[in-house]
Amino acid sequence: MSILIYGATGYTGRLIARMAARSAMTVTLAGRDEETLRALASETGFAYVAVDLADNARLLEIVSQYDVVLHIAGPFSRTAAPMVEACLTAGCHYLDITGEIAVFARHRELDRRARENGVMIMSGVGFDIVPSDCLSLHLLQRMPGAVKLTLAMRGLGGISHGTAKTAIEGINSGTAVRRDGVIEYLKKPPRRQLQFGNRDVDCVGISWGDVETAYYTTGIPNIAVYFELTRDLQRIVGLPGIVRWLFSTAPGQAFLRRQIEKQPAGPDPEKQQTQTSQILGIVEDGEGRELRSLVQTPGGYHLTALTALRIAEAVDGGKVTPGTQNPAQLFGSNFIADIPGCSIADIS
Repeated sequence: MSILIYGATGYTGRLIARMAARSAMTVTLAGRDEETLRALASETGFAYVAVDLADNARLLEIVSQYDVVLHIAGPFSRTAAPMVEACLTAGCHYLDITGEIAVFARHRELDRRARENGVMIMSGVGFDIVPSDCLSLHLLQRMPGAVKLTLAMRGLGGISHGTAKTAIEGINSGTAVRRDGVIEYLKKPPRRQLQFGNRDVDCVGISWGDVETAYYTTGIPNIAVYFELTRDLQRIVGLPGIVRWLFSTAPGQAFLRRQIEKQPAGPDPEKQQTQTSQILGIVEDGEGRELRSLVQTPGGYHLTALTALRIAEAVDGGKVTPGTQNPAQLFGSNFIADIPGCSIADIS
C-alpha cells in the first residue's frame, strides 16, 4: 500500500493512525514535528517523515513517493492548498477531512486540472461529509424531482482543537445556505423545530460543507443544514454582532485560539465508539411533497477514522475517478450503511 497520512499527530490524526495499526494497514505518518511523529510511529509501528507544508520542494519530493495522501492537518483554509498542489504535480490522489465550504469550492475549481493530471481530489472523507452526502443521494434517488434539501444533525458530542479553530475562523461570516443554486450568507441563522424519531428538536442553521457539496452530488438547488441547538451553541448564536466582529479580528482570533488550547484535545475516544449521532434528511418537490430519511452513526471522530481509512484503502486499490469528486458520487448512497455502527432508514 502507498498511503501517506499528513497531520497524523493531531487529535483526529492519532485516532486514524491507531485505527490503521489495529487494522494491520501499512501507512506512513507525516507532519511538521519530528519528535511527536517519532513517538507515534514507535507506538503504531509505522514509518514516518517530517516535512513542513511551506517547504514546497521537500513536500513534492515526499508526496511523489505515494499513490494517496490522506490530509488531516487543519484548518484546511491554510493547509490544503500546498498539499493539493503537490499532489497535482506528483500525480498523487488527494483526500482530506475538511468541512470548510471555501475549501470544497476551491477544489471544485481544480476539477479540470485534476482530470488532465489523472488525479482525484476528494475532500470531506470524514463525518463531514460522508454520511450526509450518502443521505442526500439516497433521498434524491427516492425523489428524483426534489428541489429542496434540508439536513439536520444531533448528538455530535464534543469537538477537537482543530475543529474548534476552524469554526472560529467563520464566527462573523454569517450562515451559508444555497438558494436557486447559489450560496448566500444570512446574517441571522435560521431556526427550525425538526422531529428526530418521537422527539421535537430545536435546531439552528449552520455553515456545513453540504451547502457546497450536496449541490454537485444531487443537483438540488436549495440546500440548508441545521444543528441541534445545544446550550453551548445557543451561547455562540446569541453573541451580539459587535462581539462576533471583535472575535473575527486578529487579536480576537488569537484570544479564542488560546482559550481552545486550554480545553481537552477532543472527546473521549472510547465514548465516541458507543455514542450515537443522527442526521435527518428531508427533500421536497415543487408540489410541496416531502420525504424523510435518517442516518445513524457512531461519534463523529470515530466515524471519521472509519470512513477516511476505508476510502483511502479503496483509492489506493484503484477505486478512482480523476477530477474533483464527492464521496457518494464515487461510492454510492449505500456506502455509509456498510460502515460499522451506521444505518440509513426511511421515515414514514
